[in-house]
Amino acid sequence: CWHRYCIVSSLWVLCLHFVLSLTCLDSIFHRSFTYTKCRILSDQRQHPPRTKPQLAATAPNQLWSWDITKFHTPHKYVYFYLYVILDVFSRYVVGWMVAEQESAALAQQLIEQSCRQQHVVRDQLTLHADNGSPMIALTTAQLLATLGVAKTHSRPYTPNDNPFSEAQFKTLKYRPDFPDHFDTIAEARDWSRTFFDWYNHQHHHVNLALLTPAVVHAGNAAHVVQQRTDVLHAAFAAHPERFVRGIPVHPKPPHAVWINPPSSVDGETVIQ
Repeated sequence: CWHRYCIVSSLWVLCLHFVLSLTCLDSIFHRSFTYTKCRILSDQRQHPPRTKPQLAATAPNQLWSWDITKFHTPHKYVYFYLYVILDVFSRYVVGWMVAEQESAALAQQLIEQSCRQQHVVRDQLTLHADNGSPMIALTTAQLLATLGVAKTHSRPYTPNDNPFSEAQFKTLKYRPDFPDHFDTIAEARDWSRTFFDWYNHQHHHVNLALLTPAVVHAGNAAHVVQQRTDVLHAAFAAHPERFVRGIPVHPKPPHAVWINPPSSVDGETVIQ
């Protein structure tokens, strides 16, 4: 009997090991199948690479850039939203608005109003933006099509594709009087009104040959540069010993402004 008991026990252990082995193999096959299936689905979900936008402006109201940024309030997770439309060539802010929400409808009102104020005609303007919800909304695309305005978008997660709006927001938020928060929307609008008046009419932009955006946008850049050149020449004639490098030359504003410029165009270096 004892011998028979040992044989049965051994058979039972062998059967248990066999069952456990099958279970492990099944688990391994299942994991392998799941991993392969996920890899296939992941490959199917990959989007084709987005083309890098390359846009140029040689005059005002040819290329605009727009974006939205947040203003903090005393309350956590509550913000005011600043909408800004910027002319890329002149850096002139053609439209702005502070609202209590981020909305495609509000953005469309600002775009339409700015186009009307700047007398934009069909097929004259390209409007560049990132991929925020108001920017890619179907109703925004329909409005731009109605106005005859072309639209372009940045590549996902590529802030360099919208550099002018990003730089303008940095200038705004690094102003010495920019507050930590705004208590009311009226306060935010008053501060913004003062800032944009300064930015358009008093801020001498380094990349605009120290001209203000308003001067460039109005087409007066050449006249102002000539006036400054006359003053420099008169100063040199009166005291040439002060100018050890010779006759001073005023910098010239760029003839073309690019978003993602090529390295050269017709053999000439371009300016971003």
